[in-house]
Amino acid sequence: MIELDDIDHQLIKALVRDARQSASALGKRFGLSQPATWRRIRRLEDAGIVMGKRLRLDAEKLGFGVTVFLGIKLARKGGVSLEDFERAVSAIPEVQTVEHVLGLYDYRLRVVARDLPDFERVLRRRIMTLPGAGEVEANVLLSEERLGGPLGL
Repeated sequence: MIELDDIDHQLIKALVRDARQSASALGKRFGLSQPATWRRIRRLEDAGIVMGKRLRLDAEKLGFGVTVFLGIKLARKGGVSLEDFERAVSAIPEVQTVEHVLGLYDYRLRVVARDLPDFERVLRRRIMTLPGAGEVEANVLLSEERLGGPLGL
């Protein structure tokens, strides 16, 4: 693990808010030259702390007005492998994230759909037919707030 100073932490927070900012603009903001800022960002990338730049889309503006979190418990009968389940669920375009978790359920999925009837179609025709799919619990997202937290995410 590399040593991070206050400027590194400020750079990370600034990049989390908007990863499109140039090294020049960030340097001016934090009192660094463009090359010094670029070297710091590169050092954070090389250390694996900063991993690429991510594009965030507004699902609702793209016609996907419903987001549902699913807890899925794999059926123990048939002994389907985790890899087979993960490969099959990852092929469903409406599934935005697949998380293997510890607890009541084996997987947590974030699923988007145009509306509730569309979600029901995805659930019945795609998710419930997955190899090994057992119990499912659905939680419809009502609102979402991004909080700073210790990592500034």
